Amino acid sequence: MAYALPSIAASDYLNSAVLIHDFLVGEQRGRCRLITDAAPSRCAALLQQGDVAAALIPAVEYQRIPNLLLVPGVAIGAKHAVRSVLLVLKKPLAAVRTVALDTASRTSAALTRLLFAALYGQTATFHPAPPNIPQMLAQYDAAVIIGDPALTFDRQGLEVRDLAAEWRRWTGLPFVFAVWAVRAEVEPQVRAVDFTAARDAGLRARPALAAQYAPALGLPADELTTYLTENIHYGLDAEDIAGLTHYWQLAAQYGLLPEVRPIRWREKTVSSAAQTA
Repeated sequence: MAYALPSIAASDYLNSAVLIHDFLVGEQRGRCRLITDAAPSRCAALLQQGDVAAALIPAVEYQRIPNLLLVPGVAIGAKHAVRSVLLVLKKPLAAVRTVALDTASRTSAALTRLLFAALYGQTATFHPAPPNIPQMLAQYDAAVIIGDPALTFDRQGLEVRDLAAEWRRWTGLPFVFAVWAVRAEVEPQVRAVDFTAARDAGLRARPALAAQYAPALGLPADELTTYLTENIHYGLDAEDIAGLTHYWQLAAQYGLLPEVRPIRWREKTVSSAAQTA
C-alpha cells in the first residue's frame, strides 16, 4: 500500500541539527517532509494534533500525548552539564520567588518545577515568557532558557545554573531532554525513515554544523564543536532510560504528569547501508 510522503517535525537549534542534517542533505532526504520552523513545544503540539507522523519532542510530552512509539537509541540529552538548558538568576536562589519559563520548553519547565519543590525546597511562581533574558529578568527573579538563545546571552552580573548538572547532582543520573516519537497509528508511513542512520550521519557532520551555525550565534566554531561532542549526548542507553523514567516518576509524584505509562518502543529500522551490505 502506498502512502504519501510523511511529515516530521524538529526544531532547528544547533543541538537538534545533528539529528536532522541527514534529512536535509543526506541519504534520508526525500523520505519525509521535514518541518524545522517549530520550537520544541510546537513540535509536540503538531504531533498531538496529528499534523505530523513523527517529531522530536520534549521528553515529558511522551507521557502527555497518547499512543506514541518511542524511537530507540536516539535522543538529545546530557551525561553531565548540557550548557544550553539554564536557570539564570538575578538574585540569590534563596530569594527567588518568580521564575520565567521559556515558552519553547516543556521538559525543562517541568524539571525546574521539580528542582524548586524537591531539591531547593522553596516556593516560586512560574510564568511563560519568550526566550529573551533581559526581558525575562526585567519582570521576574529568574528565568529558564533553552537551545541556541541559552548559548549567547550576556551573563555579566548573573548566576547561571546548568539544569542537567543540577539533575546529575541531585539524582546521579543523566538527563534526557528530547526524544523522537512516532504516532503509532501511522507508523507504517514512516517505516522508511531511519532515525538512527540520520543520527549517525549527523554525528559525523558535527564540525561542519558547528562552522555553519557559528556566524549566526557569534561563537567560535571550535567551541560549538566541543558543545556538540562533549556536552550533548545523542544516545539513549540504559543509564539514560533510567534517568528518563526517574524524571517521569518524579513528575507524576509532584503532580506534573497524571501517571507514568510504560515505554512503547518503535521497532528498529534496518539502515539502508545494512540493507545493501
